Amino acid sequence: MLRARSSYFKSALSPEWITKKDDMIMFNKPNITPTVFDMILRYIYTGELNLGKYSGENVLRLLITSDELILEELFEHVQDYLIKKRTTWIQENFVLVLHTVSRLTSCKKLHDYCLESICEDPRPFFTSKNFPLLDKEILYGLLKRDDMLIDEVVVWECLIKWGIEQTPGLGNIDNAIRIQWNKSNYEALKKTLNQFIPLIRFVEISPSEYFDKVRPYKAIIPNHIYEEVEEFYFKGTLPKTTTLPPRVGKFRIDSIIIKPKLISIITNWINKRNAKASLNKDDLNYKFNLIYRGDRDGINNNSFKNKCELEEFILVLVKCQDSRKIFGGYTPVGFCEDYNDTEMPYTPYNYRNLRNRFSGISSYMPNLSSYGSSYDNHFIYSQDSFIFSFEGNDDDQNMKICRVTSYDNAIYNNYPNIYGFCFGDEDLCMQDNNLYVSDSGYYENNFNCNDAYVIEEIEAFKVEKQ
Repeated sequence: MLRARSSYFKSALSPEWITKKDDMIMFNKPNITPTVFDMILRYIYTGELNLGKYSGENVLRLLITSDELILEELFEHVQDYLIKKRTTWIQENFVLVLHTVSRLTSCKKLHDYCLESICEDPRPFFTSKNFPLLDKEILYGLLKRDDMLIDEVVVWECLIKWGIEQTPGLGNIDNAIRIQWNKSNYEALKKTLNQFIPLIRFVEISPSEYFDKVRPYKAIIPNHIYEEVEEFYFKGTLPKTTTLPPRVGKFRIDSIIIKPKLISIITNWINKRNAKASLNKDDLNYKFNLIYRGDRDGINNNSFKNKCELEEFILVLVKCQDSRKIFGGYTPVGFCEDYNDTEMPYTPYNYRNLRNRFSGISSYMPNLSSYGSSYDNHFIYSQDSFIFSFEGNDDDQNMKICRVTSYDNAIYNNYPNIYGFCFGDEDLCMQDNNLYVSDSGYYENNFNCNDAYVIEEIEAFKVEKQ
């Protein structure tokens, strides 16, 4: 049974590898505890294992053991179980979990989950009693990040505590008697923290906190960094060699289409900045509130309109079927305006039939001429609308943005429900479960295509700045 369920045991228990004593096979794995091996045997022989009855430590050991024994199905199940069912335990034991999984590429899902969770709320982790025991490679990776919303002075204080713990001869020295340290003590601490000091955003520390918390450790800071920081506090001159973006935290968005890091790009676009521009803390005041999701509300024109009608500041995301490609658009004016003829004069829409444009792709497309001249089919003016694409849910290298160029024709008014939504003259439009992408000249032509896709998933968010 063991050989049949595990390729590891198939080799380990083969005639070429087994060791026998008194006609019994001797299997020695001192790195696997009896409890964990019992869990392995239960799984192999019964196909079932109640992880809820075991401690978090034993479940984590089981994860590593199942990876070593090449029990792939069990490994994936245990990794998902830890993430979904043992969230609190993981948060209380980040250091243990990260030390255990950081060097195993197969545990990337759990490793990334830990780092993302820390970045969402870093202070409890940085101030925990186990933080000074954190592996230096993990600490370095965290300090490089700018998506942690935490006061820089807290990072500095925790780094000092970590350095004292990690430096031989300093771990038992109370910080309160630091004035008794000699030059060799400071040199030892400087050596420990040498690679980390350039990762501190000193300019984000207030002058009073700098005076009280940083200046006393002048001896461990490289001279060129200290001089640049001093010049910043006295003259307001930004450092030339140590300027890093401020730690601004990360966006939270209830999306199953894209990862949060792409929202930072979209936020930059909303603010008319370069996609990779550094965010500031004010950007985190943007909130993306889910108002429509296809698998929940239905992928059709009626469902989209019912959820988004007369809303403004809307972000739309579309995942295409049989493709990693993601399209989207942002409009501050929404997609529908309920005007009557006395409020808004009728403006004929120069409709170009989608049947001709997408010949051979779709058997039916609406013909707006059938709605007659009484149909309120004007465009909605906008200077700030744009459409965009990503090559995957976490791809931040191959994105494209097309900003509106004809402000008068930014959004096609969808009051009578011809579309789910329509940017320009079908530059990006939803027609039930189809998405059409083309070039009308109303938006920049960065897509350079006339394509049709089947919508796999679609979401709409109301964007608010608090």
